[in-house]
Amino acid sequence: MFGAVSHAHSSEEAREKMTETVYEQLAAALNRMPQGFPPADDGSHLRILEYLYTPAEAALTAQLNPQPEPMKDLLARLGGEQKETAAMLKDLSQRGLIRFARTEQGSGFGLEPFVVGIYENQVPHLSKELAELFEQYFRNGFGRLLEAEPKVMRIVPVQEAIVSSVEIRPYESLVDIVSRAKSIGIQQCICRKQKELVGEPCQHTQETCMVLVPVAGAFDNSEWFHSVTSEEALTMLRSFSEEGLVHQVSNTQEGNYYICNCCSCCCGLLRGMKDLGIANVVASSAFVNTVDEEACIACGSCEEVCQIGRAHV
Repeated sequence: MFGAVSHAHSSEEAREKMTETVYEQLAAALNRMPQGFPPADDGSHLRILEYLYTPAEAALTAQLNPQPEPMKDLLARLGGEQKETAAMLKDLSQRGLIRFARTEQGSGFGLEPFVVGIYENQVPHLSKELAELFEQYFRNGFGRLLEAEPKVMRIVPVQEAIVSSVEIRPYESLVDIVSRAKSIGIQQCICRKQKELVGEPCQHTQETCMVLVPVAGAFDNSEWFHSVTSEEALTMLRSFSEEGLVHQVSNTQEGNYYICNCCSCCCGLLRGMKDLGIANVVASSAFVNTVDEEACIACGSCEEVCQIGRAHV
């Protein structure tokens, strides 16, 4: 009898160890991506993955490459039951947990970064439990991601804020970034939704996350995004600027697929600067803030909207 109990315990421990291993493998795969997914001292990074993925899904996802592979090539490489694997890949992509892309050989799937990627894709499904898990991860591991090089994001100003004599490269211009998109979708900011769920609601505009796609009509039938025109997007960006929100895009010259309009009370990156004391959480801007001494009347408006604290002007 005691032998049977001992065997049952050892089997259970083996299963737990196997489960832990697949999540550690997935965490390591995500951490190898340029954006990173550093481990948290309290293990909250693993608990996030356990919440999002079943053990079988984690094991499959850990084997994907960052560059999407055609379904046919993936199934040949991974082996196993092809019908079951194909169904799992499609389900994971629909839940925003892996990357989907069109390839010359048809549908392709690849590893999605944790940020900007997996986490932001959870806007439709974000629960109080996941929000609390992310808050734990922010406090115990996310800072290491912010310290990594190269930086994930950079800040760009709205066109009207730049002196007309300054040359603006296309990848530094919100106008050019928006104009190159064939479809623009906007949805609720996951950072503000997360802070609301942990009992710290933000007073800023909620629907501020823009996604830019080089394909026409991408958001026409979307359940989670509503489609806006380029003109509407630029009007929104000017409004967000007046609200004091910070415009952040991916730290690349090509392939700017999103514009985040951020506040330091909710944004993971700006909170890293304000709450965790990490000075350089985003790539250095190509622009330097200056004050028109003749026009300034010391009204304090810039201090009121500054996202980091007292405005250094």
